[in-house]
Amino acid sequence: MSETLNHPAPLHAPLAPHGVSTPAYLYDLDRVRQAHHKLRSWLPEPSDLYYSLKANPHPDVVATLHALGCRAEVSSPGELDAALTADVPPADILYTGPGKRDEDIDRALAAGVRDFAVDSTWGINQLDRAAARHGTNVTYLLRVNPGGGSRGAGLRMTGDPSAFGADADHITAHPEHYTGRDHARLDGLHLYLATNITEEQALGDSFSEAITVAQTLHQALNVPLRTVDLGGGFGAPYAREGELPTYPGLADRLADELDEALPGWRQNAPRVAFESGRYLTATCGQLLTRVLDVKNSHGQRVVVLDTGINHLGGMAGMRRVPPLNPHLLGPNPPHTRPTPAPPAETPTPAMICGPLCTPLDMWARSHPLPDVSPGDLLAVPNTGAYGLHASLVLFLGHPAPLEVVTDGDQVVRSDRLTFTRSPSDT
Repeated sequence: MSETLNHPAPLHAPLAPHGVSTPAYLYDLDRVRQAHHKLRSWLPEPSDLYYSLKANPHPDVVATLHALGCRAEVSSPGELDAALTADVPPADILYTGPGKRDEDIDRALAAGVRDFAVDSTWGINQLDRAAARHGTNVTYLLRVNPGGGSRGAGLRMTGDPSAFGADADHITAHPEHYTGRDHARLDGLHLYLATNITEEQALGDSFSEAITVAQTLHQALNVPLRTVDLGGGFGAPYAREGELPTYPGLADRLADELDEALPGWRQNAPRVAFESGRYLTATCGQLLTRVLDVKNSHGQRVVVLDTGINHLGGMAGMRRVPPLNPHLLGPNPPHTRPTPAPPAETPTPAMICGPLCTPLDMWARSHPLPDVSPGDLLAVPNTGAYGLHASLVLFLGHPAPLEVVTDGDQVVRSDRLTFTRSPSDT
């Protein structure tokens, strides 16, 4: 379906296609391309870029990024299906995750995937057995958990006991345990030290640590490394107005360090790779919502929306995404696009709640918001990453929100996830 939207909004303002019901996520593919262009400009060349589907596995988003040259990093059967649905070739898929069921590996192998990341000697042996069952050979990146951590990170991924990665000290002490099996060949290293770093110096320090670890392990393993995946960590605004951070000196800094530590990288020996989900998709999305109720409770203004933690921010309480303190753009009359509040209007505090039958369904206890009325349309900006797919969508059984994909001023898709109960084979 294609529908023209009149008067496309500027970057900071939400865009509401006429007649779209709420709640609804809107994803703009043009902004995905803009984010990709920015990120590539911060990375050294040559290097590969993986898109981490966990941020937003919508097939149109995945297909757009693959068309721009991104490979797909998946970590579940559902993400694998999303990548294949988006026509990503199996040869461009890296299957990761700290624990994989035999049936999940079998399914990936049957689909043609041959590149995996493993986190332990058990994972190597499991992958080798699966490849033997399928009469094929596979390659794997050995994920590493080095000591220490990265300052300035929204979420540290290493340096503590973790399901992610084999300890660097153990790899150094026992390299023979990690260097391959009959059907599974070590292809390289996978390092992902932290995520959501907005400050360039801190991000560069994180990658510097990864490069140093890769150099040390390259020497200890004493086998050719075809790939060194340095991971990601690129920050982005979440559910609040703001622009993507810039890292103008990062590419030159990393190129110099790679020249010293892995001198063949400019000839792809090893091939250097990076990963991103958040940076590539955060600013492409917004969540549209309507006000259901406004009341005063014990002296506090309470605004109830038609969306809540079931559609956005459900994982924030588990520290898996930043704590939610969203910006709400609006208000406006029903059936028209939301706009920023008039400058003369002074916002006042309000408790922002969703429709779920639990007091936990609260986005903010005291959020500055202009006067709103039931039926007003509001929007939460920068929700293209870790929005719907990091929520509690099944909790209390409300319908999933509409997902509308636009490309500039054109609507290219509008649909909704549904959940059904099917008979089990066992």
